[in-house]
Amino acid sequence: MSLRKASAYSKKKVVPFTRVSKKKGKSYVKTVPQQKIVKFSMGSPALYNEGKLPHEISLVSKEKVQIRHNALEACRQYINKKLDEELSGQYLFKIIPFPHHIQRENKMLTTPGADRMQTGMQLAFGKSAGKAAIVKDGSGIFFIAVPNERDVKFARDILRQIKPKIPGKKKIIYEFVKK
Repeated sequence: MSLRKASAYSKKKVVPFTRVSKKKGKSYVKTVPQQKIVKFSMGSPALYNEGKLPHEISLVSKEKVQIRHNALEACRQYINKKLDEELSGQYLFKIIPFPHHIQRENKMLTTPGADRMQTGMQLAFGKSAGKAAIVKDGSGIFFIAVPNERDVKFARDILRQIKPKIPGKKKIIYEFVKK
């Protein structure tokens, strides 16, 4: 089964669909899709806590948008691989949003002549298809902490490369924090 285009979900105004209960009657969500994001924090948190990673770079959303968990995981793998090759453990990388929102899909036939074979309700509820994080305006998506100025340029370039892979308008923010 292939995924729908992200534009079918990304900028829609939605009410978070997250209610899962142990009591069957009170649970709106019948099946919860598996989480694709393996790790939310990579690198060396001990170095960050000691203050040895003072340069912080963040990717921040400029608008309210939904980001799918598979898009976050693909970006995570790319960023972590590049940082590990260049900095070999001398960094901290975090994914900030957690995908709680369960996306629904009303499956329809898409073959030629399907309009004569299938009729369905308008605005049908649908079955769960995936998860997404609802990111608000001004909230962070990715966070990278590195030890020196040369690495800041490298981290910025990596974030610039993954910007097209995530929906919505984004900006890169740099901050120097001395602890």
